[in-house]
Amino acid sequence: MRFVSAQTSGESAGQLFLGLLEDDRVHPVPQFSEVAEALAAGADLDQLAAEARAGTSMPLDEVRLLTPVRPPAMRDCMCFHEHIRNCRPGTFDPRHEQFPAFYISNHNAVIGPEDPVQVPPGCQTFDYELEVCAVLGRELHNPTPEEARAAIAGYTLYIDWSARDLQMEEMALGLGPAKGKDSATTLGPHFVTADELEPRRAGKGFDLRMRAWVNDRLVTDGSWKTINWDFGDVIAYAGRGTTLSAGEVLGSGTVGGGCLLEHERTGSEAFSGWLQPGDTVKLEVELLGSLTQTVAEGLPRHPLSSGH
Repeated sequence: MRFVSAQTSGESAGQLFLGLLEDDRVHPVPQFSEVAEALAAGADLDQLAAEARAGTSMPLDEVRLLTPVRPPAMRDCMCFHEHIRNCRPGTFDPRHEQFPAFYISNHNAVIGPEDPVQVPPGCQTFDYELEVCAVLGRELHNPTPEEARAAIAGYTLYIDWSARDLQMEEMALGLGPAKGKDSATTLGPHFVTADELEPRRAGKGFDLRMRAWVNDRLVTDGSWKTINWDFGDVIAYAGRGTTLSAGEVLGSGTVGGGCLLEHERTGSEAFSGWLQPGDTVKLEVELLGSLTQTVAEGLPRHPLSSGH
């Protein structure tokens, strides 16, 4: 099943609702506005889909898509080791093979697939990172990898918009990435239930192509099947000794070749400069859908008392 969060147009413009997407038509689920809300309420997605099919529907091109998941919390992991090696040539830490490191991301900065992406204040080296994420279907506390895997409700694209200069400045102090990462994260365009992907399972991921274009120029062409940690391990590690909530999102980290920084560090011809206002970035993962977003001017940078 495939769900979206949509906003109506025309006379009822502004109404938000969760919808079942089938054959380019959206079947409203009026009691919820997005997936995390439904999961937190303990709703059965199969039942919601059945009820939605029995009601009215509207063409997909008559609604505006919002983020299908507004998570109560987000963690972003480092599961593709090719990305790590490309960003830090010759310095791969073997501890990445022991556990899937992650950072806490800003769930208040989630944006939808049709929203503009503002450059963070003061950023000169703006970047995209093409990822996928798992969405938890129920609360978990200290789960095993098997329990964690069984609790995945579905998946969507996870686009980590990164202010590289701010990120590197912070991380040099042993903290971060903080302001380098918390301006925007795109989730969408669709939430796809876990069963839809199972026929394409391969290795620790799925045999699904992941691609990105900047101004119609192909920059990223990778595959989910190259991932080095599966989401069962990711969720079990994130939930070790703590509680994860229904609707919580866990990002995979960037697929190999999935950001401009990798191409800049490796001297790839795919790097033609950092993202600028007016650039368009198209991001696509097989079965999960595609989205195109425009980079927009950022807010002003207000100096601190130090002048920074």
